[in-house]
Amino acid sequence: MSTAVVARLDSLGDVLISGPAVRAVAAAHDRVVFLAGPRGAVAAELLPGVDRVVRWRAGWVDFDAGPVTAAAVTELIGLLAAERPDALLILTSFHQSPLPLALIGRMAGVRWIGAICADYPGTLLDLRHPDPGDIPEPLRALSLARAAGWRLPPGDDGRLRVKGLPPLPGPLRAALGGGYVAFHPGAAVPARQPPAGKSAELVRALARTGHHVVVTGSAAERELTATVAGEMATDLGGRTTLAELGAVFAGARAVVAPNTGPAHLAAAVGAPIVSLFAPVVPAERWSPYGVPVVLCGDQSAPCRGSRARNCPVAGHPCLDGIAAGDVVAAVAEIGSPRNGRGAA
Repeated sequence: MSTAVVARLDSLGDVLISGPAVRAVAAAHDRVVFLAGPRGAVAAELLPGVDRVVRWRAGWVDFDAGPVTAAAVTELIGLLAAERPDALLILTSFHQSPLPLALIGRMAGVRWIGAICADYPGTLLDLRHPDPGDIPEPLRALSLARAAGWRLPPGDDGRLRVKGLPPLPGPLRAALGGGYVAFHPGAAVPARQPPAGKSAELVRALARTGHHVVVTGSAAERELTATVAGEMATDLGGRTTLAELGAVFAGARAVVAPNTGPAHLAAAVGAPIVSLFAPVVPAERWSPYGVPVVLCGDQSAPCRGSRARNCPVAGHPCLDGIAAGDVVAAVAEIGSPRNGRGAA
């Protein structure tokens, strides 16, 4: 029985956009183990083709991690060795290095390791794939799997996917009602999140044009979702698991969200998306993939390409300058009844 480990050690959205590459790996192996960080592990559980998820916090990737210690590295060596993998595919963003994990993989006895890598890897990599440039991140990851000789199975169109979504609890179904627009105001990176007042303005504009708006967010975002929902929208903050959030998005006429993991979840269930996109990272790489998308936000703002975690420009103009009328028009352009076609 052949086993492959696919590693993506950062956030929820980063894991979701790895889905097509994972399915290509799964088509060529009997078993796929996904090595994820604590922020992305719950998303890995939703990916078709993943048989097991292993969690480990990488100090060279996770911005909340403490110092890398010998004990932590020894733990990961043991976790990898226990899986007895035939291959380790390391997926990274364009500014991350795969080499720390490649070294640990070698110490765990992994026979074949592949990654996209700009730096000289010595004997750490068996496949050193060149960076394919400014292409969507799902295609970037898939290009690595293809370079390893692993292809998507017949009939797989390479879009983002999640496993079958759960039925929503009765009270949640009742809160959703019929046709609705889902508005997700939060983001893990502050520079990518619109000011709460701006999100509330956009929700009011959508509601005034006749849309039933539901505002989504995690339990930690309840204060934000309550502020944004106000008196004109339904507040679902903290009321859904990640899989249930996917089901909410699957039923939406459109999803309005910044560049954050839940936007990629919306893409994975086939929802059309109005993307409130801060240009701190390039939209060419990071906008939602494989679904109808309207991009809102000043893509030429001074923060462009800075990778800033906190907005470096007073007033957050790239997102605060979004006109409510533009968002209403975007929802009218791409909104449609949903059928959940992204679930596998």
